[in-house]
Amino acid sequence: MPEQALRDRYNDLINQIIQQTLKGNIRSKEQVYQLLVQDIEPDSGESFEASLRDRTTTLEQDAKSGDELKQAKATRSLRAIKTIQGEWARWQTENQTRGAIAASVNQILQTDPSERLLAVLKVTDPNRPESLNADQLKQLAIALRQYPVSDADTQQELAQISDGISRGLKSWSGLQPHLISWMYGGQQLGFGSSAPGVKPWELWSKQQIGALLKSLFEALDQEESAIAWAAHQSNVTLADWIEAAIALQTLQRGLVNWAENQAYSAKIGTQLSVSIFLTFGILWSQLASGFQQSTLLNSINRDRLAEASFRMTIQGLRVFAQRDYFPLYGTFFASFTGNYFRDAMNYLSEPLKRAEGTQEQARILTLLGSTQRVVGALDAARELHVTAKDIAQEAGDRKCEIANLNHLSRIYVNEKNYAEAISYAQRALVLSRQTGDRMGEANALANLGYSEVFQAQQLEADADRYEIAITYLEQGLDLSDRLGDAQSKALCSISLGSAYVTLDNPEKAIPHLENGRQLASASGDAYLYAVSLAAFAEAFYQLKTYDSAILCGAVSMYRLEQLGSSEWRQTAGLLSILRGQLGEQFQNSLKEQRSRLIAEIGVDGYDYLSELLDRYQTS
Repeated sequence: MPEQALRDRYNDLINQIIQQTLKGNIRSKEQVYQLLVQDIEPDSGESFEASLRDRTTTLEQDAKSGDELKQAKATRSLRAIKTIQGEWARWQTENQTRGAIAASVNQILQTDPSERLLAVLKVTDPNRPESLNADQLKQLAIALRQYPVSDADTQQELAQISDGISRGLKSWSGLQPHLISWMYGGQQLGFGSSAPGVKPWELWSKQQIGALLKSLFEALDQEESAIAWAAHQSNVTLADWIEAAIALQTLQRGLVNWAENQAYSAKIGTQLSVSIFLTFGILWSQLASGFQQSTLLNSINRDRLAEASFRMTIQGLRVFAQRDYFPLYGTFFASFTGNYFRDAMNYLSEPLKRAEGTQEQARILTLLGSTQRVVGALDAARELHVTAKDIAQEAGDRKCEIANLNHLSRIYVNEKNYAEAISYAQRALVLSRQTGDRMGEANALANLGYSEVFQAQQLEADADRYEIAITYLEQGLDLSDRLGDAQSKALCSISLGSAYVTLDNPEKAIPHLENGRQLASASGDAYLYAVSLAAFAEAFYQLKTYDSAILCGAVSMYRLEQLGSSEWRQTAGLLSILRGQLGEQFQNSLKEQRSRLIAEIGVDGYDYLSELLDRYQTS
């Protein structure tokens, strides 16, 4: 219809509503809304809005006129106009929703059947501005079920998708009242604690949720690997998987919203948020791996569920990467004890390379690269950090670029290539000072000082070289302290203590190591905590305080091995030397300290120590 004809039509509609309101024939807002629904053409909102704006302006002028009769009528008409404006805003919202639902249905239908599940995930992706909310998902489920299609297979698949969406929203409504109550059932917070009452999985599994989701929660509660659980599923329907996806996605969103709004402690809220994001990211990545390994599912379902689970991993990590507190340094093992953590991190890095080169990807690859370094996969870690550095540089994310220079420096320290380690640390130091990245500067000083100490030892340099290196470490420690950054301070303290151990000065090393140990424990960095104990073992060995060396070494060896870090072998080497030197006294020391060891690593950990030492010696 021509523009002027539309304007005339809408002028008549507005006048009609005003007149009917003045006569008392329109008694509710709903009547006005229904008139708008009946008469406003699709994609003609601008014309109606222009007519409404013109009529409002005219009435406002009449209301200011000197004619009392005209003024009174205009005032009453303006009340009707306000009702029209309110219902017009409602019409726009509803129309946008209808448009979003129609577009989503169209997108799902036009996608190749083999990728229809991915199309569902696309319309629910929280990273997209037009992502559907819960109310819109309800309407989408109805629209899919009612959509007229002649093909029986397509009709059945749309019914499955509709059913999965409805069940997912229903499962979430059953879980929502129990979102955080599990956190108040014990002494420790975290998804992986073995203490009763503090894990969510058991509580959530008892709620009114679907069978597949219940089975998953029960497996996680028993610390069964989600990889193994997924690999053993023999009958997972499209509806089952979609239900689980919607419930888990809304669980994660609810937990993060709660954690981020903790007024009593922003720091604790941030730590919890990091743990929540990582927990769900690892869970989805495990499910992707497990479905891919399945021999019980047919090839179509296996590939479809694995790819969709991978997509959920990417979506969650992208949301995480946009947070200010995304961890560019360190690895966060704190809330992930249990058998399922290590396997997930070994393969998480590979599929992320398939994501588009974005700033979010750079940050995700940074986190995964640091984890690969910890587990000893140095080549994979280097590749991830170089890729992340290049992407961050192109995206202008200087903090991320500096973080990757620092991580590359640590990789070369692990490889005893101290010249390269110093080179990367110097680049990180220069860039961090240019951009004002104080955390990056603190980490660069720690890396530079640590590398300089070991290079000086390697080159048998004079004392002045060591003093320069120690100065870097002390500067890093001071800066970390002023920043209030516990993790960087822990790194600097442990690096300084390790440097003094390298210089055969255990008396100076121990206070720094103790400070670093406490900071690492408080910040939840299990890896740095274990590394500090390894340095303690060396220091006590130099002091000939063998019982303390055995205690610290045993705990460090076990924890590093459980985290998947290859550095457990270095501590095992020291303990093997002690076992050879002390003979029966070594075993007696372990027995005498059994209660302290069990308090740190549990009965299973204590029983595992001898096996670890034997494995080290036979290898």
